[in-house]
Amino acid sequence: MAFGADELRVLRRALAHALHPTPLDDEDVQDCHRLAGSVDEAVREAGRLRAFLFADLARYRDALPGSASGYLDLLQDALATGYDPRPEDLAALRGLRHTAQGAALLARCQVLAEQSVRARLAGQRTAPPAWSATARSRTRLLALPGGRAAADPPKPKPAPSSPDTPPAERPVPKPSEVFPPRRRPAAPPPEKRAAS
Repeated sequence: MAFGADELRVLRRALAHALHPTPLDDEDVQDCHRLAGSVDEAVREAGRLRAFLFADLARYRDALPGSASGYLDLLQDALATGYDPRPEDLAALRGLRHTAQGAALLARCQVLAEQSVRARLAGQRTAPPAWSATARSRTRLLALPGGRAAADPPKPKPAPSSPDTPPAERPVPKPSEVFPPRRRPAAPPPEKRAAS
């Protein structure tokens, strides 16, 4: 994002006011509002351009292999804007790794995809629970003495299974109990073998 000379003057005055608060006149306040509006519009425009670039990238990816050179160039531009390569990008690049640009982009995208997965997993591990602080304070710990586990009466142990126990509660038999091993027939005595 580039600022013009007038915008830089307004930005400098706003920063000076943030560091050393002094009363602002109406003109300075209006200038700050205009600058904030311009920055917001530039951010919205950058978002629209990114969305267009990503949609264009998907169209080129769907038209592969005929659009290989355009797809690789667009992917390079998208990566420069912070695009996270998707699984379909990695699959497309595997088909284009016979070119030097395709092989280089595949290696780069594999590294970026791995970093993205690690960052997401680290974020899941360190992210606080989604419930509010009031709900958290009302939750009782079950593992500590005096918690709900201590208040609950002990559960009776299940009785051994009997033939009239419903099938859902019977233990599952082992295969060796259902299908006993077959025994080989005993060999006939030697004298009968000689006679026959």
